[in-house]
Amino acid sequence: MGKESKRPVLGAASMACLLVVVSLCIVVLLASKDSPFLSWRNQIPNRRDDNDAREVDGVTEDRDALKSLLGRLVIGEERNQLQVGGFTCHFDQHFETCLSANPVRISNGGSTVHVLSDGSKFERSIRPYARRDDERMMKPVTPVQILHGDAANLPPCDFVHSTPAVIFSTAVTGNAFHEFSEIIIPLFLTCQHFRLQLKFVTTDRNALWIQKYSGILNRLSDHEALNLDDGSVHCFPGAVVGLRYHDNLALNTSDVPAGYSMREFRQFLRESYDVKIKNELEKLQKPVLILICRNHTRKFLNEDAMVKLAQELGFQVVRAGPDTVSNLELLAKMVSSCNILVGVHGAGLTNEIFLPDGAVVLQVVPLGLDWASTNYFQIPSTAMDLRYLEYKIEANESSLSEVYGMDDPVIADPASIFAKGYQTVRDVYVDGQNVKINLDRFKDMLEEAMRLVRHSAIKDVKIYFTTAVYSL
Repeated sequence: MGKESKRPVLGAASMACLLVVVSLCIVVLLASKDSPFLSWRNQIPNRRDDNDAREVDGVTEDRDALKSLLGRLVIGEERNQLQVGGFTCHFDQHFETCLSANPVRISNGGSTVHVLSDGSKFERSIRPYARRDDERMMKPVTPVQILHGDAANLPPCDFVHSTPAVIFSTAVTGNAFHEFSEIIIPLFLTCQHFRLQLKFVTTDRNALWIQKYSGILNRLSDHEALNLDDGSVHCFPGAVVGLRYHDNLALNTSDVPAGYSMREFRQFLRESYDVKIKNELEKLQKPVLILICRNHTRKFLNEDAMVKLAQELGFQVVRAGPDTVSNLELLAKMVSSCNILVGVHGAGLTNEIFLPDGAVVLQVVPLGLDWASTNYFQIPSTAMDLRYLEYKIEANESSLSEVYGMDDPVIADPASIFAKGYQTVRDVYVDGQNVKINLDRFKDMLEEAMRLVRHSAIKDVKIYFTTAVYSL
């Protein structure tokens, strides 16, 4: 007899198991977000083949679907340009934005965008920050160069992504009013309808700002904001360069993109920070007053006396200083539980955006700041379903009366100071002024605020119990 062969022989059962394992591997590979079968990379020419130098994620965006998403950000001829050629730009007084439904390659830390075109070569430059009419604020914003060319002249991809990029600048930060008006609300307007399927690319990258607003950014994108400062080239199926803007702390339902309101944005913020609003019975308890405290300019010189007065009138007073204001998550939850927000005109009043519906915002208006007070906080408060009160100081309540005297043009003729230009106005009225509140006048204002708070709470409780009865 010959020797028995030692070659392994697979039985039927073993073969069946092997086929199952192989089938599972194929299914996992196809379902994986890193699957090469589902990535955008095979649609982008001139790509590198070294897989270890490339990130591939997400599911390939259909170009028509991408055009539809981008199309919500423009109207008229601009939308037609996008549909026909895959690219368009919009420019107006306040902002500029360009949209590409064609593949793009982003390099130089986000400041260069290469757009795949049919061979025509042209370029344009925009600054992706929504304050185009204010050259002083736009000065630190790095321009983004948008270059159109054919595939042969595009840089090779280091990383390939399957969702579009949204490029914006974080150069102008540190002031809550401008951060919300010109970055956060425009991000919501521009990105909400993408339903998390996009990636943020920040120029003039500010890591602290990204960390501060991570709760909001994570509600708009499933991905961490990309850091392109290493010089790598990132490829996307399309891009938005620059953000849509409506107005100061504003979302207008009739403006592009249509349909978004301040009510919807405020709910978005509450979900971002897991904010719980007081129920109807809690609103009848001792009302909470938050006093925005400033340490430098436009500060209250008799703050302790103001707090004591408010407490005597029945308010539970919470002082919110710079340390509190800098912690956005803590501040959002604090403000959402209060009944009245009091502060002198300044960035701290931006936090009215976190107040519950029907709450009261009381703005103290210093000398010379009437227009800014009206346009930055009074008008937006109406769209927020808030009750607005205004305490306009008299000349003798301003520290400027002691510095310049009552007969100086600073007091007697502010228009002549405004005629000297922005920097003079800022030096005098914005950075050079503090206030000492007349407590008798302020008492009347607080009593009116208490009346509004009580009226709103009782109304809500009546609605609550009426609804409860009818639901039985």
